[in-house]
Amino acid sequence: MARMHTRRRGSSGSDKPSADEPPEWSDVDSDDIEARVVELAEQGHDPSQIGMKLRDEGVTGTPVPDVKLATGKKITEILEENDAKSEFPEDLRNLMIRAVRLREHVRENQQDFQNKRALQNTEAKVRRLVKYYRGDEIAPDFQYSHEVATELLEDE
Repeated sequence: MARMHTRRRGSSGSDKPSADEPPEWSDVDSDDIEARVVELAEQGHDPSQIGMKLRDEGVTGTPVPDVKLATGKKITEILEENDAKSEFPEDLRNLMIRAVRLREHVRENQQDFQNKRALQNTEAKVRRLVKYYRGDEIAPDFQYSHEVATELLEDE
């Protein structure tokens, strides 16, 4: 399938190995994993960063290759159960941060047409994601604008 804002096709990525149970060498208790996930979220880490930290550092020195296999729940589900979920989904928040940075750059460099186009594309992606998440993850009357994004990101 072609990419969203170009006519190029992306290179195919590798698939995750299919496994039904965690490996034998990873014998970490699921309660310990859930406690570590909540602890990392309280430190301000996003779900993707939490997964990488558990993969690299692990819990009590033992790495966790896949949180869902070990606990039966995704990281975001664990965060929802423990009321540690962030206000906006991670992908939407990252795109809003990028859009705010790009708008500040374009304001300082008005002749940078390439980044003006990148700002248009990024804001289009944000609006598309807002439409997708509206009602479930974010408020039903939420409308994206630069001012709203800067206010939301300053609060965090």
